[in-house]
Amino acid sequence: MAINLIVHGRVQGVFYRDWTVRTARALGLAGWVRNLADGTVEAHLEGDAGATRTMIARMRDGPPRAEVTRIDQSPAEPQDLSAFGRR
Repeated sequence: MAINLIVHGRVQGVFYRDWTVRTARALGLAGWVRNLADGTVEAHLEGDAGATRTMIARMRDGPPRAEVTRIDQSPAEPQDLSAFGRR
């Protein structure tokens, strides 16, 4: 399964990307996360459907200082990634 996410809210400057990398790796997901110029965070997740759903649920809370208001989801083409990292 592969999915792209756009995370809205207070998600930059609160270690959201670092938290996302650690959490995704712990769940065995591949992909990437990056900040966008409009203040949102974009993520691409690849892996088991159950782990992906768990990750999205955890991303709604994020790290302690984050305030996620919504997550937009869209299906994505797998990029055949083997690890999860920051961009």
